[in-house]
Amino acid sequence: MYIGIDVGGTNLKAGLVDETGSIVKVERVPLDFQGPERFAEALAELSKNVMQEKVRWVGVGLPGAVDGGDVLFTTNIPMENVPLEKLFRQHLDLPLLLGNDADCAAVGEFFGGAGKGTRDFAVVTLGTGVGAGIIVDGKLRGGLASSEAGHMVICRDGELCNCGRKGCWERYASATGLIQQTKRAMEAHPESALHQLAAEHGVEGRTAFQAAEAGDEAALAVCQSYVNYLASGLASLINILRPEAVAIGGGVSAAPERLLLEPLREAVSKECFSRHGGRTTRILPAELGNDAGIIGAAMLGRVM
Repeated sequence: MYIGIDVGGTNLKAGLVDETGSIVKVERVPLDFQGPERFAEALAELSKNVMQEKVRWVGVGLPGAVDGGDVLFTTNIPMENVPLEKLFRQHLDLPLLLGNDADCAAVGEFFGGAGKGTRDFAVVTLGTGVGAGIIVDGKLRGGLASSEAGHMVICRDGELCNCGRKGCWERYASATGLIQQTKRAMEAHPESALHQLAAEHGVEGRTAFQAAEAGDEAALAVCQSYVNYLASGLASLINILRPEAVAIGGGVSAAPERLLLEPLREAVSKECFSRHGGRTTRILPAELGNDAGIIGAAMLGRVM
């Protein structure tokens, strides 16, 4: 048995996971960060709450960079160069394995979702940013070798990214980028149904896809442009890695398949080297949803 903990923006979610990758027990508590020492204690207490029998290790997935049992930095809580495993073992004497959230999503999907049965596999998550978790020959490229695929440049001298470079894939293919593109379309098309949807729910990553599904032409143009941006980076990633499959996850992935995955597959197929022969990468929807982080964190020790 293993324990996986998913560190989100507002909650900590822990699950007891069996050898097959199934969650046996789960518990969630609010994230109340009061420094690294208290955070490590909270992780240990949460682990004890879901523990039912002998556990081999505890895995933790968090947004940021890790190296072994150390947190180099995190993006949603103020930690930098923290020996988290050392602090954790003061409260619970079990190995603590760390991975970033995209890596954990890839591991979860590899064992129990869209990547089951593959050896070379990747997950691309479309959320606030663009994350990528990569499995090569059954092993995770994690830790200091974790991917920062969201910061490959797809538009030279393009829009400024938070990382300081211009034209990053994340700037265009994330939910954040999609929202900005939707707002620009609203400004240019006051007659668009986008305005009605935004008045009801605000502008979200799904707004353009909802309006496009209803036949709004401005929204459809946004979706088509977004898919092209997504395809540009994804084709490059596939050409470099040549995986058997790539799963698309994150909030944007819930868009209707005919508006997202179907045109994405068509666009990528035109740009991938596989059109000349060799392995053709399948582009699939991620399957595990919010469980991927817990399962992947729990299974980290199986792919290291």
